[in-house]
Amino acid sequence: MANSKMPANPFEAEFLDKREANCVPMTPSSFLARTAAVYPERLAVVHGGLRRNYGTLYRRARQLASALKRRGIGAGDTVAIMAPNIPEMLEAHYGVPMAGAVLNPLNVRLDPDTIAFILDHGAAKVLITDREFSPTIAAALEKATGQPAIIDIDDPLGQTGELLGEKTYEALLKEGDPGYAWLPPDDEWRALVLSYTSGTTGDPKGVVYHHRGAYINTLANIAVWAMPHHPVYLWTLPIFHSLGWCYPWTVTVLAGTHVCLRRVEPAAIFSALAEHGVTHMCGAPIVLGMIINSSAADRQPFDQTVEVMTAASPPPPTVLEKIEAMGFSITHVYGLTEVFGPATVCAWQEEWGSLSKPDQAIRKARQGVPYPTLEAMTVVEPETLKPVPADGKAVGEILLRGNTIMKGYLKNPEATNKAFDDGWFHTGDLAVQYPDGYVEIKDRSKDIIISGGENISSIEVEGVLYRHPDIVEAAVVAHPDEKWGETPCAFVTLREGARASADEIIEFCRDNLAHYKCPQSVVFGSLPKTSTGKVQKFLLRDEAQKLE
Repeated sequence: MANSKMPANPFEAEFLDKREANCVPMTPSSFLARTAAVYPERLAVVHGGLRRNYGTLYRRARQLASALKRRGIGAGDTVAIMAPNIPEMLEAHYGVPMAGAVLNPLNVRLDPDTIAFILDHGAAKVLITDREFSPTIAAALEKATGQPAIIDIDDPLGQTGELLGEKTYEALLKEGDPGYAWLPPDDEWRALVLSYTSGTTGDPKGVVYHHRGAYINTLANIAVWAMPHHPVYLWTLPIFHSLGWCYPWTVTVLAGTHVCLRRVEPAAIFSALAEHGVTHMCGAPIVLGMIINSSAADRQPFDQTVEVMTAASPPPPTVLEKIEAMGFSITHVYGLTEVFGPATVCAWQEEWGSLSKPDQAIRKARQGVPYPTLEAMTVVEPETLKPVPADGKAVGEILLRGNTIMKGYLKNPEATNKAFDDGWFHTGDLAVQYPDGYVEIKDRSKDIIISGGENISSIEVEGVLYRHPDIVEAAVVAHPDEKWGETPCAFVTLREGARASADEIIEFCRDNLAHYKCPQSVVFGSLPKTSTGKVQKFLLRDEAQKLE
């Protein structure tokens, strides 16, 4: 007779439930613990003349976690950091989560008003800030309602600046226990990082990442890029941008070397390639253009082929062709802040090797197919959600689904629900799909301008333009730029009798916006509109394409 206590499905028996021994919440912090145990003497971090091994990196991360805990920082608390690609930024990606808190990396290019908004909206309890950015931070703190505890990073390679806080980062670490016994979160769905994106409005939206997604995408990077053990990775991608595409953890999984780069400049890039034998780097097309257009004086010869992962505004095929001729091999990916960085990859097909170099570059310029850890991707007609024909012509919106999608937008249920409507994450990006399944972006329905890898809200720029006393109408679209990929182009209508010049309008924007958000060109005239009065931006984009 069958055991009456057994369920009808024996695989669902109670004794087969999850246990502490066989189900541990996933967190990317565990990668550092493992690598430090296996390769404690392996070179982990290079920063100028500084060298630190993995044993030291793990010790410092635990000191940071312990020091924060001793200050009462834990679950539900936000720790912000304003820093370039330096060791402290890497350490924060481990130490803050090890304390159970949420890391909030700040974009170093933002203006004080935006920084103040982020600090208040994210309710930062602690702000770790590099002294180079003290003028921006000081101005932001004057505007912010909350006043986080300030910790200064005094980087020897940085520019001088005022020390704003109660103590330095190194002094904070001395408060911590280097043997701190941190634990993974009780639930891998807990918040890990808070990252702000411009979205479609002036106020940025706080994207909430979870431990699970970061862990999964970290490993997906290895598979997509076929990364070997012990890579030498150059930080040309801002770590504050979309978790550094999860490479703060990916490089560590493989016991690789993080080569820090405080400033992304051609001479520094070539120096690192030659001196450290860099094997991998990431960045927006602006980095590719920087390398291509570098002077002979900045260049140094290097023997290795350097793998480069690029994303943001689609790189022109000519750029891809030129960069590969210089000793780089390009992998093109696509993603958003909301999806932990890259979510699709232009996976290389062997038969493409027989194509001409220009045709190969055209293939590589496509955004490609889903990451192996992305559950599904489709291109649909936005109104009906019906998949568009895979003919390379029909345009639809890219929708994504999977475990590497954000939790949602902090304190913004309306935007979160809209983004996740119908069981998909709506990217807002318009694309075509080819018969082989590869997608290619044709437009951005959110009207976001991606300049040098940074998102710029056209609505935010338009809001500033409308504040100019001589402007009655304004619209902003992307203008192709050889260096930055895209820059804002303003179309404005002046009040009758007004004589504001383009230079005057640009200067006005520079007084009221982060400089990278300001228009690089201004076109005067009436704006094309529909019968209901809506500005026809597609016509303006066409006109911007024709500008010199």
